[in-house]
Amino acid sequence: MIRKLLLLFIFLYFTVPSQADEVRPAYLEVKENQEKIFSLLLKVPAKGNKKLNIQAILPKSCTHITPVSTHIVNSAYLERWSVKCENGLVGESLSFKGLNRTNTDLLLRLEFKNGTSQSVLLTPVKTSYQIPKEASSLQVVKTYTWLGITHILLGFDHLLFVFALLLIVKSMRRLLWTITAFTLAHSITMAGATLGFVNVPQQPVEAMIALSILFLAMEIIHEKQGKVGLTSRYPWLIAFIFGLLHGFGFAGALAEIGLPQQAITLALVFFNIGVELGQLMFVASVVLIAFMLKRLNHPTLFQKVETVIVYAIGGLSSFWFIERLSVF
Repeated sequence: MIRKLLLLFIFLYFTVPSQADEVRPAYLEVKENQEKIFSLLLKVPAKGNKKLNIQAILPKSCTHITPVSTHIVNSAYLERWSVKCENGLVGESLSFKGLNRTNTDLLLRLEFKNGTSQSVLLTPVKTSYQIPKEASSLQVVKTYTWLGITHILLGFDHLLFVFALLLIVKSMRRLLWTITAFTLAHSITMAGATLGFVNVPQQPVEAMIALSILFLAMEIIHEKQGKVGLTSRYPWLIAFIFGLLHGFGFAGALAEIGLPQQAITLALVFFNIGVELGQLMFVASVVLIAFMLKRLNHPTLFQKVETVIVYAIGGLSSFWFIERLSVF
């Protein structure tokens, strides 16, 4: 019964209107190329055809030395320009006009000529940042933990894979082993890829992640037809194998964010902790909803919903696979 009730969660997930454009984080990268000369890249999500009205407010000592160039990439507006800041940026404050009128966060990344870097997550409540000489360990912990949580909760393909595992695993004990295997596997490859021990092109990885979801959807259909597949017999093994693949996907996202050079290990550990917290939040939410609805008894309805949802998962993952394969 729990297995069937889990389907309601994904049904609601498919049918509730998406607000993804509004919650995708914005991003400002500031690099010191020469002493007191900085290049800036501002990435702001688009809401429909409109750019979210977020503007970077630099210190008064900063003046433009190149004009702002703007173009659109993957439903986001990119702005690039360079400035000269007579007083440098250490000790100065950066703020963001309009951020308080959105539902999105903004990741601010600073790279200095001396090799140090800082990353901080700003929110509609906290819209400014006074730049210290060196970022504290607590700031790194808070920033990368939250980035890990938001990455997994906004990573629809990763969540869909976990959800498909929940549909296949029939007991809480096996579910615990399966999630543990998935966690261990993606932690290994994420760390290895982030630290440079393993290098895998990101585009094939994203395509294979979509294929892993399609594989689970097919396993569910085969089970409905009376054919017990490998995933039903050894869910922990499948979770571990595909978890290695998903870890490369997490590493790709972390590479885009960047790691503070003076605290690489700390940032990596807490990004991974954030991913696990987000994953546990998702699993707990699904299981909780299932238990809340366990007294409902509509087997015919759930069988129909199960068929529709599983085919929807397979169709969506097939579309992702073809789309991601086409950009090679």
